[in-house]
Amino acid sequence: YQNIHANEIPIIERDRGATIRVIAGTVDGTTGPITGIVAEPTYIDVALAGDGKLVLPILRGHSAFAYLFDGEARFGAEDNTVITAPKLIVWSDGNSIEVHGEKKSARFLLVSGKPLNEPIARYGPFVMNTQEEIQQTLRELQQGTFAQ
Repeated sequence: YQNIHANEIPIIERDRGATIRVIAGTVDGTTGPITGIVAEPTYIDVALAGDGKLVLPILRGHSAFAYLFDGEARFGAEDNTVITAPKLIVWSDGNSIEVHGEKKSARFLLVSGKPLNEPIARYGPFVMNTQEEIQQTLRELQQGTFAQ
């Protein structure tokens, strides 16, 4: 966990209608304030104008997903499917991601990083390796012993 304030997050304005807040990783030579994570994540908050376009490189071997939480966009150079928020878009290994704005503007989080190749157990905001770890965490919350 790394605590950062909004004013520590650098903002990039691209000429094709994209505003990028770099939380982790490096975009266009600008590095976000979150560093030192083994998975080498890129974590950005993107606002895309209705007619905007964004193309970003993704390191080979990294997995990527986008969480579209506002508006609509097309994800991919060849795909004409308009996706409306809220929606999670997941890519396999690749070298770039292309997003096109539609009539409405779009806002999404784009995250990529090295796969951990570990089992995943999820429950609400918790992500662990096993259901037993999730159950232990829930017990700690109920007993007031959960470390924050």
